[in-house]
Amino acid sequence: MNNGITLIDVSGQPAREQTFWPTVVLRRAIIEAEIERLASIDRPVDGRRAAAVNHPMNTGPVPAFAPGIDVHIVVLKPGEETVPVLRNSSSVDMCIRGSATVSNGGMPFQVEKYDVWNTPSMHPVVYRNDGNDLFVRLSYSNTPLLERLDVHYSSPVEGARQNGDRPSEPHVVQRSARDAAVPIPIGQDGAQLMGYEWLVDIDTIDSKVLHWPWKDVAPHLDQVHNLDLSYTGRHLYVLYNPATERRIGTSHSFFATIAKLPPGKVDKPHRHTSAAINYIMWGHGKSVVNGERIEWEEGDLHFSAPGWSIHNHASREQGFMALTIQDHPLHIAMESLLWQETLKSPITKLGSEQGIETNLTAIGG
Repeated sequence: MNNGITLIDVSGQPAREQTFWPTVVLRRAIIEAEIERLASIDRPVDGRRAAAVNHPMNTGPVPAFAPGIDVHIVVLKPGEETVPVLRNSSSVDMCIRGSATVSNGGMPFQVEKYDVWNTPSMHPVVYRNDGNDLFVRLSYSNTPLLERLDVHYSSPVEGARQNGDRPSEPHVVQRSARDAAVPIPIGQDGAQLMGYEWLVDIDTIDSKVLHWPWKDVAPHLDQVHNLDLSYTGRHLYVLYNPATERRIGTSHSFFATIAKLPPGKVDKPHRHTSAAINYIMWGHGKSVVNGERIEWEEGDLHFSAPGWSIHNHASREQGFMALTIQDHPLHIAMESLLWQETLKSPITKLGSEQGIETNLTAIGG
């Protein structure tokens, strides 16, 4: 009895041709109309009025704008606050209207337009709108990936720390069991045998909520904006979270970058296995993705780089500024981040091979 299990002969079969979701733009007018609609509905039990941006190619099991990334438009009315929830998904958020206080078990902090912050897995966060306008944020998470794996944990929190209560100081851990499970070398190249204790008592990294206030970030963007048009890199800064270490992320799944491009900048066509979503903060421009030309402007949300699609972006006479969310750190962790900086460049596995050199030093940046 095989309980429905089948054996499929795949001997000599070629790899499946990958399906690229097409580039799409959610226009500012639609986003603004949805914000007003959300503000008009009754307050949900958890206080979270939200709409998920769903790509037309998505087949579930949950809404997604890229195969492993969701984007929610979240609205909170003045005087309201959300109920904390424990999730093993993580997120990166940007405020696009209003202001709010974010409480996460440590010192609360205020967020306002274009501030960015991350929420690590299993961190119950409370948002309180203590202003006079709607508080609106774009929230990007790795929920679709966890849902596809059927391992997304989500549960309300009873008595979660709020209002600035600090967690207790970490205590020194005695690791007698792990210390007794001494690794056994196998061969000469570093292979080892390790006991069960090493699987369940992993070295920890402090993963906490970090905040990038726009007032502190904005002045630095002139540095990349003023780089010469001959610069071969991207005119951006990464919002770096030290907990991600060599993966150079804002969360363990995503990096967030803010780019400020000068007028007339045209990227060379390139590709990478990480997907990218751009929110246009200012200005306008165009992209070519897999041969399809698409234009966008301030307030639009653009699924700009379906994984491994050939693409490039160009600014118009104003230049433009954009938040980009990309699942780059996740791919580095999986050793799957392929990168081709130009179509004449070799395909590089970033994180395992020598990376890409730019001409920053030569142009005096």
